[in-house]
Amino acid sequence: MPALPLILRAPERRDYAQDLITRFGFEWGSAVPQAGYWLELGYERLELCTTGKHGAVYAEFVEGAARHRREQGGGRGQPVARAIGLKSAKTLPTVIDATAGLGRDSFVLASLGCRVTLVERSPVACALLFDAIGRAARDPATADIAARMSLVHADSIAWLAALADEDKPDVVFVDPMFPDTDKKSAAAKKDMQAFQQVIGDDLDSAALLTAAIGAADKRVVVKRPRLGAPIEGPKPSVVIEGKSTRFDLYVRKALS
Repeated sequence: MPALPLILRAPERRDYAQDLITRFGFEWGSAVPQAGYWLELGYERLELCTTGKHGAVYAEFVEGAARHRREQGGGRGQPVARAIGLKSAKTLPTVIDATAGLGRDSFVLASLGCRVTLVERSPVACALLFDAIGRAARDPATADIAARMSLVHADSIAWLAALADEDKPDVVFVDPMFPDTDKKSAAAKKDMQAFQQVIGDDLDSAALLTAAIGAADKRVVVKRPRLGAPIEGPKPSVVIEGKSTRFDLYVRKALS
C-alpha cells in the first residue's frame, strides 16, 4: 500500500505531524481524498479515516473501554491475564506483544504491572499506538501504565530472531489478524474492518509462531477466535477457552 496522506486539523501541532511523517513514512495531505484512507491529526488525537461507512479508528488508553477495563476489568482474573500466567505468578513476567495492533491487550497487561514491548510492522498501526501512548503518558491516571509500554516499529519475525539471550522475554503474545468470515461479527466491528483493510492479514503466522517459540523464555500465548484453527506448527500445550476467543499456550517452563 502506498504511503497514506496525513491531514493536519490542528495547525499548532504541525511539528508533531512532521515528526509522525518522518518516523512512519507518511506524506502531507492537503485535502480529504475522494476515496480510500488517510490519517487526520486533530487537537485530541491521530485517527485513521475513510470515505466509506466505517468510523474513524484510533488507539485509546485513557478513556472509553480502556478506562472501564482499567477500573473494573477484573484484574488478574481477566482471560488474557490468566493466559499470560498472572493469576498465580509471584513475579510479573516481561511480555513482548508481537502483533500489537491497537494495543488493547498490551494495555491490560501493562495496567496489571507487566512491562510490555509492543512490536508492530504496520506504520499506520504503529503511528496510532505512538500517539495513544503519548496521550496516556501525559494523563496522571495512566502515566505509570504508559511508562511500562515500549513501542518498536519492526517486523516481529526478524526482530524476535535477532534478540540477544539477555533480552528475551518471559512471554511472547501473538494475536494474528485473519480474514473475518463471520458476517455478524464483521457487521459489529465496522471500525476494525477499516483497520484490517489498511493493516492487512497476517499470512505468515506459522513463521511468527516459530520465531516466538524461539524467543520466549517461559511461554508463547496465541489468541484465536474460539472456533478458529490453531496456527500451523506445534500442538499447543494448554488451551484456555472463553466465550468468543481462546488462548493457545505453548509452555516452555513454569513462571516463577
